[in-house]
Amino acid sequence: MLPASLREIVKSLPEKPGVYKYFNVEGIIIYVGKAKNLKKRVSSYFNKQQHENRKTAILVSKIRGIEYTVVDTEMDALLLENSLIKELQPRYNINLKDDKTYPYIRITAERFPKVYPVRIVVRDGSDYFGPYANVKLMYTVLDLVKMLYPTRNCNLGLTAESIAAGKFNICMEYQVGSCLGPCEGYQSEKEYEEGVAQIRYLLKGNLGEVKKHLKASMVRASQSLKFEKAQEFKNKIDALNYYQSKSTVVSVTLGDLEVYSISSNEKMAFVNFLRISQGLIVASRNIEIRKKMDESDSELLEIAIAEMRSYYGNDCKEIVLGQILNMDFPGVVLSIPKVGDKKRLLDLSVKNALLFKQEKMLQYEKLNPEFRVDRLLEQVKKDLRLMDIPKHIECFDNSNFQGTYPVSACVVFRNGKPAKTEYRHFNVKTVVGSDDFATMKEVITRRYTRMIEEGNALPQLIVVDGGKGQLSSAVEALKSLKIYAKLAIIGIAKRLEEIYYPGDPLPLHIDKKSETLKLIQHMRDEAHRFGINHHRNRRDKDTIKTALTDVPGVGKETARQLLMHFNSVSRVKEASIETLSAVVGIAKATLIVRFYQGEEPPLTREV
Repeated sequence: MLPASLREIVKSLPEKPGVYKYFNVEGIIIYVGKAKNLKKRVSSYFNKQQHENRKTAILVSKIRGIEYTVVDTEMDALLLENSLIKELQPRYNINLKDDKTYPYIRITAERFPKVYPVRIVVRDGSDYFGPYANVKLMYTVLDLVKMLYPTRNCNLGLTAESIAAGKFNICMEYQVGSCLGPCEGYQSEKEYEEGVAQIRYLLKGNLGEVKKHLKASMVRASQSLKFEKAQEFKNKIDALNYYQSKSTVVSVTLGDLEVYSISSNEKMAFVNFLRISQGLIVASRNIEIRKKMDESDSELLEIAIAEMRSYYGNDCKEIVLGQILNMDFPGVVLSIPKVGDKKRLLDLSVKNALLFKQEKMLQYEKLNPEFRVDRLLEQVKKDLRLMDIPKHIECFDNSNFQGTYPVSACVVFRNGKPAKTEYRHFNVKTVVGSDDFATMKEVITRRYTRMIEEGNALPQLIVVDGGKGQLSSAVEALKSLKIYAKLAIIGIAKRLEEIYYPGDPLPLHIDKKSETLKLIQHMRDEAHRFGINHHRNRRDKDTIKTALTDVPGVGKETARQLLMHFNSVSRVKEASIETLSAVVGIAKATLIVRFYQGEEPPLTREV
C-alpha cells in the first residue's frame, strides 16, 4: 500500500521531463531515474499489483521519499541522471565501469596555456580532450601538435609586466624549436592564443580548419616574400596530410557522427563507442555496465550515450545504432543503417564490443572459476530453452559390433564438468541384435528406476546421442516411470549436430562455435569413449575365452597370465616354446605350441 505522503507527491508530479530520486526510511537515496513524463513514469512504479522483476518489487517496498527535478528536454534528463548516478552511486542503479584508466590531453586555463597529457581530470577551467584508448595514438597527436604549433612547457608566471620587464630568459626548448619564446616576447600572446585555438580544432578532429589556417598562413608568408617561412607552413601541411592518411579513414562524405553498439548477458553489458570527425575515427572507447534491475539493451545504451556525451560533448548531430531507442534526442538524428559506410562502421563497433566482452569474461573467469561455470550454464539454459539451470546433466550412448555385445554408457556432468566417478555402463539384457531404440529404452528405464528407488536427485537435463528415434524411445521410458515432466531431454543427431526436442519434428540449429554446442559435443564424445571402452573390454574377455582357453590344458588363470605378459593373443601364438615356458612352464608351453602348429596334443587338464 502506497503511504499517504507518497501518494500526494505522485499526484502532484508534473507531466514534464525530469529526474526523480527515491529515498529509503533512513533518508538515503537508493535510486535515481529519468523520465520523459515524470508523472507517468513515477506512477508506473506504484500502479502495478505485481512487478515482473523481483528487484523492482524490492525497490518499491523500500521507497519512503521522492524528490524530482524538472528539465527542458529528455536529453537533459538523461545527462543529469548520469551525473547524479556517478556522484551518488545509489544502490539500485547500474554501475558504470570504464575498461581502463585512459589519459587525456590538457590545455591549461592560464596565460600562454600549456598542452600535456594527464590521467586525472581536475575541474579548474582547463580544457580536456580524450580520453584516449590508445596511448601511442595520443603521443602521436601530441607530437603533431608540438610540430605544428609549439607551446611552452615551463611553469613561469608569464604576465605582461614580467615579460616587459625582461625577468625571464629563453631556455633550451627555444633553441631546439619546441617553444617560440613568449617569455622574452619573441611570440606575442595573440599569436600564441591563435596557435592554441588551432590545437583545439586539431584535438577535436577538425583537421579541415587546421589545414585552412596553415594554408592562409603560407599564402601570407609567400605574399610577403618570406619564402622560407612559407616553406615551413607547407611542410606542416604535408605532415598533417600524412597524419590524416595514416589515421583510420572511413569516408570523407560521412561528416561528424557517433556510433554505439552493445553486447550483453544476464548480468552485464559491454558497450563500444566510436566518434567520427570528417571521415576519421578520432575516438574509441569501451564501457562495462553491471546490471542492477534487469535493464534492457536500449536502457543501457541510453546510459552509455549520456556517459560518452558528457566526456566528448553533445555537439554531434547524428548517432548510429543497431537498435531503436525509447527516447528522443532533440536535434540529433538516430540512424540504423542496413548498408554502406555507416553499416560498416556499426559492424566495426559491434566487433569491438564483442572482443571487449570476450576479454572481460576471460579476466573474470581467471579470477573466479565459478564465474565461468555460472555464465556457461546460464548460456546453456538460454540456448536450449530450458526452465532450470542444468547443473546436473546425463548423456547416453549405445555401442555394438554387428549386433553383438550391445552395451550402453551413461556419463554425468556436474556444473559443466565430467563427474567421472558417477559414470555408468550397462550390458543390455532384454534386446537381441542391433536395436538402438529398444536399447535406449531399456537403459533409460534401468538408470532412473534405480535412481528413484535410491532417492537420488534427478538431472535437470538428459542428452541422448541420436535423432528422433532414440529420443522417442527415451521419452517412452521416462513417461512409464512418471518423471517425464520433472526434467528436460534432448537428442543430438551426429551428422549435422542438430538438437531435437520431444514432439517437435524440426530440429534446433545452435551456432557451431557456441559454448553450449561444445559442451553437448564434449558429453556425447565422453559417452561414446566410455561406451566403446566397455564394449572393447567385453569383446576382449570373450576373445580370451575362445582363443586361449580352447587350448586343451589352458584355463582362465593361465590365459590371464599369458595376456598379462604378452598383451595379445597374436603374440602368444608367435612366441617360442622357451619364452612360453618361462611364463607357464614347459608342459603348458608345449601344449600351446603344438595346438597353434596344428598338432593334436595329448588329452590333459590344467592342474
